[in-house]
Amino acid sequence: MHHGITLSAFLHHEQRLHALSPDLAGVIEDMARAIKQISHLVSLGALGDVLGNANATNIQGEAQKKLDVLANDVILRHHERSGHVAAMASEEMESIYLLPIGEQRGDYLLVFDPLDGSTNIDINLSIGTIFSVLPCPPGVNEPREPDFLQPGRNQLCAGYAVYGQATVLVLTLGRGVLSFTLDRAVGEFVLVQENLHIADEGHEYAINTSNWRYWDPPVRRYIEECHAGAAGPRGKDFNMRWMGAMVADCHRVLSRGGVFLYPHDSRDPQKPGKLRQIYEANPIALLVEQAGGAASTGRASILDAVPQTLHQRIAVIMGARDEVRLIETYHESCP
Repeated sequence: MHHGITLSAFLHHEQRLHALSPDLAGVIEDMARAIKQISHLVSLGALGDVLGNANATNIQGEAQKKLDVLANDVILRHHERSGHVAAMASEEMESIYLLPIGEQRGDYLLVFDPLDGSTNIDINLSIGTIFSVLPCPPGVNEPREPDFLQPGRNQLCAGYAVYGQATVLVLTLGRGVLSFTLDRAVGEFVLVQENLHIADEGHEYAINTSNWRYWDPPVRRYIEECHAGAAGPRGKDFNMRWMGAMVADCHRVLSRGGVFLYPHDSRDPQKPGKLRQIYEANPIALLVEQAGGAASTGRASILDAVPQTLHQRIAVIMGARDEVRLIETYHESCP
């Protein structure tokens, strides 16, 4: 592989050398085009009248931002007539989205969070898009919600975009992790880094410490030891970072190591976590594992968990392998 090739050239390369399905390549290219359009909308800010609330709530009961709705619509429009997917599911939609009657349906299911980190929109901080592709069960022409309830191990592709100073697309097809940057002059994503790797040990952690009082004892123990720094049992100092957007915090982990936590807490017994499993936790977990890291609930692998509902939540601890394993041992010693 050569630094500087476009995403389209990379996908053609994968089709020749690794038998990547042309239709799966098509799903990725459709998503890349959608991300370019969302990137443009984000860059307009107040000039494009895209800031503020949409005066609606999503299925999670969260207030939708204008950009949430716009980004969701952009992704649907770029995929619904291409013939590459059979159905889609999104954080912003209560149920799945079947393609319009008469449109060709492909062999894949697309799941996505159209705009992760919505609370950062109006203050011009990093936000992003998360997506993954699942196989449509054989013989299914009109998928239903149960067809989406697959473990993360089934993902054929996962990726995210970060809309920051530059628009970055991070992608895995199950053979490592690659990073592309959008060259606005030519309108193409260009490969800038191959084989992203997360070091086994980390010196940074990302967690929302305002939830301290709700955490389980193993997570409190880990964070207390990080706070103690070089004088504590870990014997080293840690930095704490929190962006308020999973995609931004996990991009930092993939870029320079560390660990990201949004663990189980005691606020609502009906919710095992804050983040949604299918279209948030699973795609990032696959990327983290492909980069040599680990992704866990604290007690089990995220990618092995079988979701029971489309919008199911899950505890998330992911990043540097040794840090995640240490947190798991703390859970094991605390039934």
